[in-house]
Amino acid sequence: MSGNKLWSKESTSTSALIETFTVGRDKEFDVLLAEYDVLGSLAHTEMLASVGLLSKEDMVSIHRELNNILAEIRAGGFVIEEGIEDVHSQVEYLLTKRIGEAGKKIHSGRSRNDQVAVDIKLYLRAQVQAVKEEVKELFELLVRSSEQYKDKLLPGYTHLQIAMPSSFGLWFGAYAESLVDDLEVLAAAWKVADKNPLGSGAGYGSSFPLEREMTTRLMGFGTLNYNSVYAQMSRGKTEKIVAMGLATVAATLSRLAMDCCLYINQNFGFISFPSELTTGSSIMPHKKNPDVFELIRAKCNRIQATPNELTLLINNLPSGYHRDLQLTKEILFPAIEEVKACLQMTRLMLSNIQIKDGILEDEKYKYLFSVEAVNELVNKGVSFREAYRQVGNEIEKGEFNFDYKKQLHHTHLGSLGNLGNEGIRAEMEKVLGKFA
Repeated sequence: MSGNKLWSKESTSTSALIETFTVGRDKEFDVLLAEYDVLGSLAHTEMLASVGLLSKEDMVSIHRELNNILAEIRAGGFVIEEGIEDVHSQVEYLLTKRIGEAGKKIHSGRSRNDQVAVDIKLYLRAQVQAVKEEVKELFELLVRSSEQYKDKLLPGYTHLQIAMPSSFGLWFGAYAESLVDDLEVLAAAWKVADKNPLGSGAGYGSSFPLEREMTTRLMGFGTLNYNSVYAQMSRGKTEKIVAMGLATVAATLSRLAMDCCLYINQNFGFISFPSELTTGSSIMPHKKNPDVFELIRAKCNRIQATPNELTLLINNLPSGYHRDLQLTKEILFPAIEEVKACLQMTRLMLSNIQIKDGILEDEKYKYLFSVEAVNELVNKGVSFREAYRQVGNEIEKGEFNFDYKKQLHHTHLGSLGNLGNEGIRAEMEKVLGKFA
């Protein structure tokens, strides 16, 4: 099957060494595009028939077999055979093998360049939706946990120094709202991926009367990349923008994981997890290590490097297609799977979190309430500067004492006593509506 390349001619051949180098890991990632390659071919051939470039009989035959191939792909039975270059060649090879000459007609008015561009856009659009659903699930858990633990007080820190009283309600809610902003970026990336490049050919259009609006509609794209040159230039750029969306989600997960690593530490001791969700030591029998959170932190930090890696890949390319773009798959596709896995594992861990009671009763946290003491004096008519001086002097002399249980009253929106979770939910609903 060494001749099964869409571009092969009788007078040309490629050495095995060159072929191995240029194909690289492409087949491995092309399998992920197979479903979308078939969907693109279904739309393209229906359009070809509508403009008279394919007979209705051929179209019916092609569609019947493409749908059979699609079913095989979804059932996990699709492979790119030895000697066949890529997913596009494999689909066309299967089609021609099964229905004959009609299968050779599906490439009219199309280049592998716009074929892979549409496959990637369809794939990224679906994957961004999948990540969005995982984010939504974690968001719901965080908001529920915020309400469930709103009365569990927690020391707040600035500069890693004891600062002011917080609560697990505020802590969980903060990460819920962070995910709202993350989805804003992901929604923008989805919009970029939701544009049809099919019909741009090798980047300069076609002399055939292609109906690009029709294929846009058939594949469910919101709109199309109008300019055929830009349709090709959007390769790499689209992947980079999606990577930026993934990186924002990863940044939130990494920070949350770091908090959990700190809070489970014995010097903090705010939270714990069942033994089956932690790991032990080969030498120290007392250890319960937060390996899951450490790996989430590491994986998400690596994911945050993905946009930069794509930048370095595409940064000095001129217009037009270049083989460099093949490598975007092996950079971005694994990162997508890692983000989804990290979201799932974060949800699993937080669903089993155990929170310590009475954390702030520890003597070392008494200075958390210095601002409360200052504010109490201000409420009695003392100026802020004088109240600050008085409380500061008490602290210096070791005379500070404040009963927070009677006097800890935070009522403004977004504070201990008024978490604002309904507003956060409303903002999330707005963002989710952008994934039309």
